[in-house]
Amino acid sequence: MRILVLGATGYVGSRVVPALLDAGHEVVAASSSSPDPDRFAWGHEVEWRRCDVTDALAVRAAVSGVDGVCYLVHSLNVRGFADRDRIGAEAVRDAVLDGDVRRVVYLSGLVPDAPVDELSAHISSRLEVEQVLEEAASERCSVLSLRAGVVVGAGSTSFEVIRQLATLLLVQPVPSWLENRVQPIAVSDVLRAMVEAFADDHLTGAVDIGGPNVLPYSRLLAECARAAGLLRVRIPTLPVPTPLVSLGTAAMVAAPFWTVNALIESLRHEMVCRPGETWVPKDGQPLLGVREAMARSFGAPGSGPEAPLPSDPDWTRMRAPILDELHAPATVRAGASLALRRVRALRSLLPG
Repeated sequence: MRILVLGATGYVGSRVVPALLDAGHEVVAASSSSPDPDRFAWGHEVEWRRCDVTDALAVRAAVSGVDGVCYLVHSLNVRGFADRDRIGAEAVRDAVLDGDVRRVVYLSGLVPDAPVDELSAHISSRLEVEQVLEEAASERCSVLSLRAGVVVGAGSTSFEVIRQLATLLLVQPVPSWLENRVQPIAVSDVLRAMVEAFADDHLTGAVDIGGPNVLPYSRLLAECARAAGLLRVRIPTLPVPTPLVSLGTAAMVAAPFWTVNALIESLRHEMVCRPGETWVPKDGQPLLGVREAMARSFGAPGSGPEAPLPSDPDWTRMRAPILDELHAPATVRAGASLALRRVRALRSLLPG
């Protein structure tokens, strides 16, 4: 199958492209930035197309001549991301309806068992995109949304927020809503699910994908600290308003503010897979547990999809080279790196 990957240079996209190539597919890699094949190990094995999904003409050109579309575009790092994501989904839907695409696979988010009007803006937006893309379904084209919660892997936005908090905070406050449960999934298993989705076009609608472990967010922080070899203390606290938590978290991690804010809002509900609506791998291989996925995430660059890649966003790599050489404590290194990043950001705002 000839598959267009929209968002090919993102965290999941840069990992799913080689997985699709290994499965025997042809890949057309598309992103809103100018093509830079040398940035990726697989960069010269694919056809590149530049495509901003909010540009309907660019989307039609990108979709031309492909059999499948892997949709990985999310805009959490900007204010008003829901409008942008809806416009992009509508452009893809229209291009698919007018083209010869036979399969659309979208990586969505787990939807909690709660009234729609109580969902966070992040989850509401993912659900809206699902509904828009579903309108492209027809007798000749099938559409599938794979719903994932926390994706465990170095460079993953949700994982990096957890990792940076676990590293920086010696004492970790745990408000009551951090006892809500989550069902994380290793990025390698996300890739397995996506590759399988293009091999089985009879699977449609929305399917949840999650690992074998269901645990509270507080325990996920603990597992991250454990994988990093760090001793951390967690103290139960009174509930704190979500906006204050968003501001505090954004101040302590390098992720863009709007990304952090969107993720924190989603902590209000449990993010677990629906019974009977959960993906089971057809190859019979077990899913990675949280501990193994965490351990792999701290591995050497290039050692697997869970490990960091040179192409991952710069903010995911909190490094202070001099302090690394001096073997300073992890908290000191993380704090120094964050401070340096904040100084650079301020300098970039100065004239001249």
